[in-house]
Amino acid sequence: MFVFLFLVYRKRMFFVRDMSVKKLEHIGIAVKDLAASELLFTKLLGRGPYKRESVESEYVITSFFQVGDIKIELLAASDPQSTIANFIEKRGEGLHHLAFEVDNIKSSLSEKSLEGFNLIHSEPKDGADNKQIAFLHPNSTGGVLTEFCQDKGNISLG
Repeated sequence: MFVFLFLVYRKRMFFVRDMSVKKLEHIGIAVKDLAASELLFTKLLGRGPYKRESVESEYVITSFFQVGDIKIELLAASDPQSTIANFIEKRGEGLHHLAFEVDNIKSSLSEKSLEGFNLIHSEPKDGADNKQIAFLHPNSTGGVLTEFCQDKGNISLG
């Protein structure tokens, strides 16, 4: 049974399901040169990446570092027209997004849409590190690109 909270803010009622977000799963950092950034973060963190992966649908190559319970995801463009390449061109290298692990990505997206958040993706799609992912637009999240993710192995097909 889920616990439901009703919050009234500026005369609007928001529906929030308790425990929708499980944890901060990773921090995404946009980089121009993945190899150089891997060396930098290896020196910084004292350990190398545990995985490098290409996400063809997004034209991005990722590299993951584990730091305690949180991951650092380096994202480099594999195509000059990719969203990461456009991000770096406009804003430079640096913080790209915060990713939160959720219990149920589809219901979390529906909830957030009903609560007035602008979704970049209304349906989850395949991402790196065996995840289903979807993004919330930064214009509704205080300027921070926000990702919801769920392990593919934890997704109910029913």
